Amino acid sequence: AGSPSAAAEAPVAREEEPPADFICPITTEIMVEPVVAADGQSYERTAIERWLATKSTSPLTGGELERSILIPNHNLRRTIREWQEARASL
Repeated sequence: AGSPSAAAEAPVAREEEPPADFICPITTEIMVEPVVAADGQSYERTAIERWLATKSTSPLTGGELERSILIPNHNLRRTIREWQEARASL
């Protein structure tokens, strides 16, 4: 009997935290200018640029990472902004 109520409460608690996809794996902060690197992961632009200035590997996989390929992730940026605006109006 305890499980259904615990499951019903879990989403409410999680809403306080930003979705994991919004967090840069390098800075552990909500991304402002997310870009997709050649490893398929999204990072904060300034953080991955700093990383790639001294390394040629993915921060997540350790595999080789082409430094010249950083694609703006407009959809993620828009989703983050919408989430932040919705939270600001609470």
